[in-house]
Amino acid sequence: MPLDKQFISFYTILRKGVVRIIRIWSQTLLPSVVTSVLYFAVFGNILGSRIGELNGIPYILFVVPGLVMLAVITNSYMDVATTFFVSKFFSRNIDEILVSPTPPSVIIAGFVASGVVRGMLVGALVLIVSLFFALPSIAHPLIVILFLFLSSLVFALGGLVNGIYAKDFDGISIVPTFVLTPLVYLGGVFYSINSLPPFWQTVSLGNPIFYLINGFRYGFLGTSDVSLLTCFSVLFALMLALLGANIYFLKKGLGLKQ
Repeated sequence: MPLDKQFISFYTILRKGVVRIIRIWSQTLLPSVVTSVLYFAVFGNILGSRIGELNGIPYILFVVPGLVMLAVITNSYMDVATTFFVSKFFSRNIDEILVSPTPPSVIIAGFVASGVVRGMLVGALVLIVSLFFALPSIAHPLIVILFLFLSSLVFALGGLVNGIYAKDFDGISIVPTFVLTPLVYLGGVFYSINSLPPFWQTVSLGNPIFYLINGFRYGFLGTSDVSLLTCFSVLFALMLALLGANIYFLKKGLGLKQ
């Protein structure tokens, strides 16, 4: 398939996803903003005033990166999982894409790019909301942008795996509810690993989201519970594993053949 035709396919899939995000903004963008306001009000202002500082940093500034990453992860994941599932079972337009000469890599790129757009857009909105409660400093802007993009990319790829295999709406919600949400909340959004007992510190090191949140926090505060190189290594390992899985599933038609 010529490169110009591949680009048209990619652009068409991406454009459809972005138009959907904007058209139903009250479902795709607004909920995370409202939730973040509640988090900042409760954990930042109310509890933060009692906790004071964590690792020498005002508590509300400590939780800002975690809450932004929380919104990025959940939105990029759910966008792709839901969009692909709807395309597979309701609009059925995924069948038209699969029978076309569009390569699996282009299909993946189109759906995942939509998830990245939503993840980064929501992340930016939550960061703007945080300005009403605190004035977070950004020690390393490039690292912040890089982690924002790569984290959106990784969880958009994860959402695509979920969307490929899901057979009903329960299949879409079970992973975010019972896997993704616990990992995010136990990934250091509201606390530092140094405040945990030794056993739970070791357990936390097995949580991949812990490294994403800490790498993102390093971009803001210039400090992290683990090295930046380790955070990037985990991020790239997840990205490559999920990308390979998606290419394999689409080529084999796993979860797509009715």
